[in-house]
Amino acid sequence: MQIEMIIKGLVVDPVTNMPIVILRDRDGQRVLPIWVGSAEANAIALQIENVSTPRPMTHDLLKNVIEDLHGDIQKIVVCDLKDNTFYALLHLLVNGESVAIDARPSDAIALALRVKAPIFVEESVIDEAKPTDVALEKGDSEQLQQWLESLDAEELGKYKM
Repeated sequence: MQIEMIIKGLVVDPVTNMPIVILRDRDGQRVLPIWVGSAEANAIALQIENVSTPRPMTHDLLKNVIEDLHGDIQKIVVCDLKDNTFYALLHLLVNGESVAIDARPSDAIALALRVKAPIFVEESVIDEAKPTDVALEKGDSEQLQQWLESLDAEELGKYKM
C-alpha cells in the first residue's frame, strides 16, 4: 500500500553532517527520514523556499524536458529499501501511456516539488526503515528533533539516497 507523504523539513544529521529530508504522512503518524546529498538537499530547499535561480538547475531541466515532450509526472513513489539504499520511481503519463522511471528519492522529490506532484512511500519501506508511530503535530519541530536525537549513531549513518 502506498502512503501519501509531505515534506516535513530538512535537517542535518549531527553524526555525518549529511542532509536529511523528513517525510511525514498527512495524518502525522509516520515519519520517514531519507539521507540525501548536499546538492539534492539544496535543490529541494530552493524549491521549498520558492527561490528562483538565474539558470535552470538539473531538476528544472528535467521538468522542462518532460513537459516539452508532452509528459506529465503523475506522482513519485519511494518504492524500496535495499542494503540501506532507498529507491524511487517517477510515474509519468506520456502520450496516454503510463511509464515508471527509476530515480533516486532525492531527485524524485526535487522534481515532484517543481511540478507539484504527490509524494508516496510504500508502507513496507516505512516499516523496514524504522518503525515510527510518532504523532507529529503541525509545527512540532521539537518533537521531531527529539525523535531524530533518539536514533542511535548506527541508525543515523545507515541510510543512503
